Amino acid sequence: MNLLGSRYGTSGPISRNAVTGKPYGRTFPRITVRDQARAQWRLLDALGIGKLALAVGGSLGGMVALEVALERPGEISRVVPIAAPARIGQLAVGWDNIQLEIVDKLGMEGLDLARQLAITTYRSEIDFEQRFGGRVEPDGTPSIVSYLRHQGRKLLERFDADTYRTLVWAMDTHDIGRDRDGAVAALRRLAAYGTRLTGVGIEGDILYGTNQVRDLVEAATTSGMDAAYREIHSSKGHDAFLVEWDQLTTLLAEALK
Repeated sequence: MNLLGSRYGTSGPISRNAVTGKPYGRTFPRITVRDQARAQWRLLDALGIGKLALAVGGSLGGMVALEVALERPGEISRVVPIAAPARIGQLAVGWDNIQLEIVDKLGMEGLDLARQLAITTYRSEIDFEQRFGGRVEPDGTPSIVSYLRHQGRKLLERFDADTYRTLVWAMDTHDIGRDRDGAVAALRRLAAYGTRLTGVGIEGDILYGTNQVRDLVEAATTSGMDAAYREIHSSKGHDAFLVEWDQLTTLLAEALK
């Protein structure tokens, strides 16, 4: 399933506005993670799928998984947010703001730089040291710099500044307790239906650290949910959920028992 506001299927800034005949661009409405979850349910309804055994995702996907469960608490058996908090952390908001200011000031060149900055928050110091270790390219550029520039260019081939803004804005407003009397009260809706939660933190994650995931699990336990904390051990930082397949297999097998 594609996320609302992205480029890969659902409506987003590159979609054509029926009124103007032009892409929405920056006029595309600001959306929330909750909006993205509701769009997921619209698709599930269209497919005739009324219940889910497991809602799982990493990072923004984990935020969406939480909201998918909270939108219809009686129709989810277990939710497993990976490297995702109950509410966006303030350090992440700060990094996001810097990225958006770079994009606003420099356009597509800024999108390249914003992506480079973001990549540094997705990995860990250990990972960068192990991968690059002070090496330089034949032209004298530090290998880490060459790598980041490559990642920036790759994003320009498949993305645009307005879509980047839309998704960052959605993440920055993430808060499962908004308009629900706080996180604990929100999670009580899941506890009432016996929904279980496994919060998965990632060792060395500087973006949505293990403390944020533990706080989510603590709130779930306080609400009366059957909740557990698990951790992925890796040198990869936040992006470990994209590469540590053996650990993920074990975690998801446990969740589906």
